Amino acid sequence: MIANLIIDGEPQPAASGLTFDCFDPATGKLASATAEAAPVDAERAALAASKAFASWSRTRPTHRRALLWQAADRLLEAREEIVSAMVLETGAARSWAAFNCDLGANMLREAAAMTTQLTGETMPTDRSGSLSFATREPWGVCFGIAPWNAPIVLFVRSFAMALACGNTCVLKSSESCPATHYTIIERVCRDFPRGVVNLVSGSRAATPALVETLIRHEAIRHVNFTGSSKIGRVIGRLAGEALKPCVLELGGKSPLVVLDDANLDDAVQATAFSAFMHQGQICMASGRVIVDARIADEFVDRLAEKASGLAATRGGGNGQLGGMINASAVQRVQTLMEDAVGKGAIRRAGGTAEGVFLEPVVLDRVTPGMAIYHEEVFGPVAVVIRTGSDDEAVQVANDTEYGLSAAVFSKDINRAMAVARSINSGICHINGPTIQDEAHVPFGGIKASGIGRFGGAGGLEAFTYRRWMTIDTERPHYPF
Repeated sequence: MIANLIIDGEPQPAASGLTFDCFDPATGKLASATAEAAPVDAERAALAASKAFASWSRTRPTHRRALLWQAADRLLEAREEIVSAMVLETGAARSWAAFNCDLGANMLREAAAMTTQLTGETMPTDRSGSLSFATREPWGVCFGIAPWNAPIVLFVRSFAMALACGNTCVLKSSESCPATHYTIIERVCRDFPRGVVNLVSGSRAATPALVETLIRHEAIRHVNFTGSSKIGRVIGRLAGEALKPCVLELGGKSPLVVLDDANLDDAVQATAFSAFMHQGQICMASGRVIVDARIADEFVDRLAEKASGLAATRGGGNGQLGGMINASAVQRVQTLMEDAVGKGAIRRAGGTAEGVFLEPVVLDRVTPGMAIYHEEVFGPVAVVIRTGSDDEAVQVANDTEYGLSAAVFSKDINRAMAVARSINSGICHINGPTIQDEAHVPFGGIKASGIGRFGGAGGLEAFTYRRWMTIDTERPHYPF
């Protein structure tokens, strides 16, 4: 089967008839063949979405709610097909793919619930006999770009709230898991009217032209992107040049701070989860574990023991970890690790790779002179940095261009709150892992981790604009 484009409600090949291939990271065997879109296909998708907007934006909110709720049901009905596609294309453990399905369904249901929450406000006015008020209006056609690392959750998030608000969508599938994204749209969005949800796909080589064409297209009125900060800067620049608003959820180097009075059992468990879940290939993954020096020896001993007991699952099983996205990703992590060890860091666990399967790594005594201190790892590495005080821990936590998630561990909640409020991040958890997400929360970062928020009321603000209106019941006074 070839994963096609979906334009104006119909699966169809690219105008050129070309396709591109994706391969199973673990075996190297063909995982999927997908239509290779060109700018002409992107333009057709944008026009189809624009044509559908007029009627969709006027659709009753209860009808939009019913369709989104039905889409959630269809996602769960197609769970096995979607999970299998995700495992095959990305090498993820089945447990991670199944979690993606569950949270993706919750996001569709949360969006369904928000269709009746698009409220406005009345405002005072100095004009006699005038009613002044503001409404929330859909932007029009929203362009969404989602990545491969959580390809169900992040893909659903790119369109669910946009549809709830009355927008139509053009989506670009990830070049690393196009069949997964195609299957979601083909199976989950089949009940929406023609043109409301459109999908284009392209290889890594074709993607820049597709993205630029769509961002610059006059029909596109809003952009959302989840991915690396490097590409996010490109998306933001293009959107800015086109004077189009965007939501950017980008990279992270999330600090997990362990104070000297922390419950070490809890801190170790949360650190292992935050650093190693999905092989560290999560934007919220803990990129720095900042530990008070007075407890660091015991903490690192326990964390190394925990890491040594975690095993990767080959063949898409239901184990704790899976494989990384490709061999070059493994090589990049090992290069960062080797640089750190060469400059004085101590590897306490892991680091051996077999193909795309990399043992979880505990790297102790990391310092600012090492590349891994600053760069987003996106691999299963716990980077341990020792500090001597709460103030120093905060300084290290903020010593990064990123600001997505954070965590603080302490038995003293007032102390933990003081540290948490001093950390520059869009998200912070006390006595919990850096990796957390729910459908209704305002999800997003600051600094190089992005702008805007997905989820709940934050999503309503992102996917609508405020419009000021007045009604005059008396003839206004004119100066001439």
